[in-house]
Amino acid sequence: MPMRPSSRIEGPPMRELFLKNAYVYRGRDFAPADVLVQEGVLAAVGPDIHYPVGTQVLDLNGMALVPGFIDVHTHGGDGIDVNAAAARDLQKIGAFFARHGTTSWLCSILTDTEQQTLWCIDQARQAIECPGPGARLLGIHLEGPFLAPAYKGAMPQHLLRQGDAELFRRYQEAAGGAVRYLTVSPEVEGVLEMIAQVSKEVAVAIGHSGADYETSMRAIANGAAAATHTFNAMGLFHQHRPAIMGAVLESSVYCEAICDGRHLHPAAVRLLLKCKGWDRVVAVTDSIQAAGLPDGHYKLGVNDVVVLDGDAKLADTGVRAGSTLSQDTALRNLMDFTGKSAADVLPLLTENPARLIGVFEKKGSIEPGKDADLVVLDRAWNVRRTIVAGESVYEA
Repeated sequence: MPMRPSSRIEGPPMRELFLKNAYVYRGRDFAPADVLVQEGVLAAVGPDIHYPVGTQVLDLNGMALVPGFIDVHTHGGDGIDVNAAAARDLQKIGAFFARHGTTSWLCSILTDTEQQTLWCIDQARQAIECPGPGARLLGIHLEGPFLAPAYKGAMPQHLLRQGDAELFRRYQEAAGGAVRYLTVSPEVEGVLEMIAQVSKEVAVAIGHSGADYETSMRAIANGAAAATHTFNAMGLFHQHRPAIMGAVLESSVYCEAICDGRHLHPAAVRLLLKCKGWDRVVAVTDSIQAAGLPDGHYKLGVNDVVVLDGDAKLADTGVRAGSTLSQDTALRNLMDFTGKSAADVLPLLTENPARLIGVFEKKGSIEPGKDADLVVLDRAWNVRRTIVAGESVYEA
C-alpha cells in the first residue's frame, strides 16, 4: 500500500475529526476507508462519509489506521515505577506509552505492603478520573500478593500471603471497582476458593506458580481466565507432569506473552500461537521504569534492577525482572517471529486484551460506536500518530 508522511493538524482541537484516505484495519484485514470521529467516538467508517462544516480533516495518504494498543501488564516506563507513581506520574507514563501506540493500559502494582498498595490504588484512581494527554489508564492489575514463594520472581517473599478474598475486596472498594485484573498462584492456600469467589468481579490470571496440572485445571474451572507471562515464572511442561504449563496450553484461557526476544524464544512464541490460536494470546510488555531509557540502575517496586543491553535483571540474583519492551516493538517482533502480517498479529495487542478485561464493547476494534482510540502506522509499522478519544496525543 502506498504510504507518505501524514500532514500536520493545525489549530485547536475540535469535537469532530475526519480521517480520509486511510488504510483501515477492520474485520482482521486492511481496506481503504475514511473515518469520522464525533465527541471522541467513532461515528462512521467507510466510503462516501459526509461530515459537518468545520470538521478537522486529516489526510492519511494511504497510511495504516489501526485500533489503539492495550497493555494489561506493565509496571512503568520513562523513568517512572508504578509502585512509586503519584497520579501525575501515571499520566506521564500514559504520555510515554502513547508514543508507542498504546492508547489504554492497566497499571500493574507489584506485591507490596497493604499500606503502599492502598496508596498506589488511590493514585491510580485519581489518574483514571482525571486522565492526562496520553494513553488512558483503564484500571489496575494486582500482581500478587497471593503468589507462590518458589516462583516469586521479583516479588518480595515476606509480603506474599495466602488467598484472601476479603483483602482483595478491600482493595477493590478502595479502587472504586477499578481493579480489572488479578494474578494469583493456584497452589497457594486459599487461592482456589478465592478464585471462585472473585472471578465474576475481576479477570483472574494464574501465574508465578508451580501448581500441578490438576490444581491448575481446578483454578480454571473456578473461573481463572488467563495466564500471566506464559512460560515465565511457572512450572513447565513434562510428559508425566503437565503442570500449570500444560493446563494453560490445553484450556481456553488467554495467555500473556512478552515478545521481546528475551522472555520467549521466537520458537516458543510460535508454539504458543499454534497451541492457543491467534484469538487467545495477549501481547504484554511487563515493562518497568527503564523502558525508553538507557542501560543503568533502576527500581521495580522495592527491588534494585540493573539493565544491560536492554535486559532488566534483579541486581542481587540476576533473575529477569520485567522488560524494556514497548507495544509497537512487540508488534514488529511478532511479525518477525512468526512471518505473519500485521493483520494477523494486531489482535494480540487490540481485540484480545480488550476481551480479556471486558472492554471490547468500547475498545479494541474500529467500529462505529466505539471509542476513537487509533494509531497511524507507516510502511515500516512505526507509529506516526496516536489518537485517544478523538484527540491527537502524539505525532512523530
